[in-house]
Amino acid sequence: MWAVVGSGIGPLLLAATDEGLVSVAFHATDAVRDAMLGRLGSRFGAEPVEAPDAPLLVEAARQLSEYFAGRRRDFELPLDWSLIAGFNREVLRELAAGVPYGAVVGYGELARRVGQPGAAQAVGAAMGANPLPVVVPCHRVVERDGGIGGFGGGLETKRKLLALEGVLPEPLF
Repeated sequence: MWAVVGSGIGPLLLAATDEGLVSVAFHATDAVRDAMLGRLGSRFGAEPVEAPDAPLLVEAARQLSEYFAGRRRDFELPLDWSLIAGFNREVLRELAAGVPYGAVVGYGELARRVGQPGAAQAVGAAMGANPLPVVVPCHRVVERDGGIGGFGGGLETKRKLLALEGVLPEPLF
């Protein structure tokens, strides 16, 4: 099931299974939506059904709205981790559990936390493969030298999320 919801960073495509929220996609234009739904359909063997009134999607939309309004720091949603496995899943679970709102962590530090020092580039790949951005906060992973690093939703989106959490100043315009 899926729905497109508005957010402080543009439309988001939310998708869920019976297990929990499985995907969040940025910039949910028709083309992005169709591509994501095609990938999800292939992965799960059935075409996802639009269900904006599904309780899990309504709750996810509510919590995201609260987050973008500055009233929520932690998401309390069931997550379906089935789109990611192995090292990537381990890194993303550590990120979700160990890097709170308003904090950042370096790629290398996150690699060290999962027992793989020297795997900073692999951590970067895991962030790029994150199927649950914002909820699993890959925007909180930055470069050791103070650079903000890359981001699947675009650097401007990453800056907005970090500014929302007080890590960066709000843009002037």
